[in-house]
Amino acid sequence: MNIILDDAFQFGLGAFETICLRCHQPMFLSWHLQRINATLQFLGISQRVTQEEVHSFLEHQQDTSLPPLHALKIMVSENNKLFTFRDNPYTANVIQQGFRLDYSKIYRNETSPLVFHKTMNYGDNIIEKRRTHTLDIDEVLFLNSRGEICEGSTTNVFFVRDGQIYTPALSCGLLPGIVRRFLLEHFPINQVILHPEDIRIMEECFVTNSLIGIMPVTSLAQKNFHTGPVTRQCMEAYEGYL
Repeated sequence: MNIILDDAFQFGLGAFETICLRCHQPMFLSWHLQRINATLQFLGISQRVTQEEVHSFLEHQQDTSLPPLHALKIMVSENNKLFTFRDNPYTANVIQQGFRLDYSKIYRNETSPLVFHKTMNYGDNIIEKRRTHTLDIDEVLFLNSRGEICEGSTTNVFFVRDGQIYTPALSCGLLPGIVRRFLLEHFPINQVILHPEDIRIMEECFVTNSLIGIMPVTSLAQKNFHTGPVTRQCMEAYEGYL
C-alpha cells in the first residue's frame, strides 16, 4: 500500500468514516457516503467514494476469520483512498453495562467549520478518548466556548425528561452522527441548547455512534441515570431497523 504525503497527512485535511459491518454488510452505507463526500467537497478534495467501490472491496476481502460484528474504515485525501477493517469493541455485554461520562476540560470551538465534519484533524477526540482509559469513566463530553454541551469524544449525546428527548443543536458545534440522524428521523427530538446545570433535571441519558449504536449512560459527573423506557424504546427501534 503506497501512501502519498499530502495535506491530509501533513495538516489533517482529509476525511474518514467508520462503518459498522454486520455479517460483512455495511450499515447505513448511503448515509456514511453522503457525509464523507460532503466533507471532501468542503475540503476542496476532488475524490469521492461510491457504493460500488465499497461493495467491491468487501467482495474481494471475504474473511471467515472476521467476527460477525466488525467495522470498515474509509480514509480519503486528495491523493489517497484507503479501505481497512478494524474491530468493533462494543459487544452486547459492554452495552448492557452502560457508559460513565464526565466533562472534558477541552472546549469545542463552535465557530470552526471543522467540528461539523469528520476529518483527520481529530486530535482532541483521540487524546480525550485515550484519557478515559486512565480514569473511572468511558467517555467525555465537550462543552463549547459558551459553556453549552456539544458531544462526546466519539459520540452524540441525548437526554430524556418527562418522556421527551433532548439533544444538543448543531449550532453548539458537533458532528451530525449517523445514529443521531436515524433517531431524528424516527422520534420527535428537541434539538436545544443545554448547559451542565440543565442536566440535574434529566432522568435518562444515552450516547450514540455507528459502532455502539445506542449506549445507555449510567452517570455524568455527579448525576446518576437509569435506563428508562424511552432509552429502551430507542434501542429497540434501532435494533429492529437493522
